[in-house]
Amino acid sequence: MASPTTHMTRPADCPKITVLVCALNEEMNLPHVLPRIPEWVDEVILVDGHSTDNTVEVAKKLCPQIRVLSQPGKGKGDALQCGVKQATGDIIVTLDADGETPPDEIEHFIQPLLDGYDLVKGSRLFRRRPHKMPLYRWFGNKILASTCNMLFGTRFSDICSGYNAFWKERFLQLDLPLDAKERGCSMEQRMIVRAKKAGMKVREVPHTSNGRIGGSSVLSNCRQSFSQGFKDWFAIVEERFGG
Repeated sequence: MASPTTHMTRPADCPKITVLVCALNEEMNLPHVLPRIPEWVDEVILVDGHSTDNTVEVAKKLCPQIRVLSQPGKGKGDALQCGVKQATGDIIVTLDADGETPPDEIEHFIQPLLDGYDLVKGSRLFRRRPHKMPLYRWFGNKILASTCNMLFGTRFSDICSGYNAFWKERFLQLDLPLDAKERGCSMEQRMIVRAKKAGMKVREVPHTSNGRIGGSSVLSNCRQSFSQGFKDWFAIVEERFGG
């Protein structure tokens, strides 16, 4: 499963690990993701969002032992919950299928969990704006992080990264909502702020971000990014004042 250049070692005394990848029409990018997952990962799950390309076939070819699930609904939030509930690992690491979240940095996310943290969230913006991230998206991400920091007393630099790791048990305790009409990524913001509200220990870890490798994103233009950004902002505010 791992590429010849992978040099990470499994953290000592580590329980079972599941890597979870949510994908929709990502046949072009999976070859840059699945082969780089360390061979010591216990389980790899791909939740397919009803792809119309060869995403499933490519995934099985690249990683014969992968578990492919067909998500019951739509949207990343639905896919995330589907994968977590069916995962057999005690620790779950989420990766984006577009190649933006490098699998060879997984070790940096797992160790804090073993040190007592409940959730480890990634940051693409810890140091500077990634070279492939448009200025309007960078600015929008800064607004979202600032809103979270102001409302919840945090000091996060990025709350939209798809690179996260957490204890499965802790995730299920958050009782995250699932709106069947939600098509975006607001579930990740809700996960982070609910963890803080519940008194869980959350650690931010910087990770490399080279952007989407190939194909087009559902947030491929300024208008789409603004629309999703507003949903994310509303989710954060709703979590603070909605009870």
